[in-house]
Amino acid sequence: MSVLVLLETSAAPGKADELKTVFADILPDTRAFDGCEGVTVHANQDVPEQLALVERWASRGHYETYFAWRQERGDVEKLAALIAGPPNIRYFDDVLV
Repeated sequence: MSVLVLLETSAAPGKADELKTVFADILPDTRAFDGCEGVTVHANQDVPEQLALVERWASRGHYETYFAWRQERGDVEKLAALIAGPPNIRYFDDVLV
């Protein structure tokens, strides 16, 4: 059964556009990664620098392998320079579909 991964983050002051550009650049690789079933990026209507990535993965293990790959490449460090603190990552199972 697949898992929904919700990653919430806030751009550092003045970095929202740059953060969105980095996501646009790296998400094609994310979507092509083994186990990724889809990912979208959303901005909070009231606080536009707050972003939510809604991701669907074949399993939590697939996501964790992907995240480790991003860390090894230095992508997580690059993103950390653009955000205001660590992201909030949560994992959800489908209950009703």
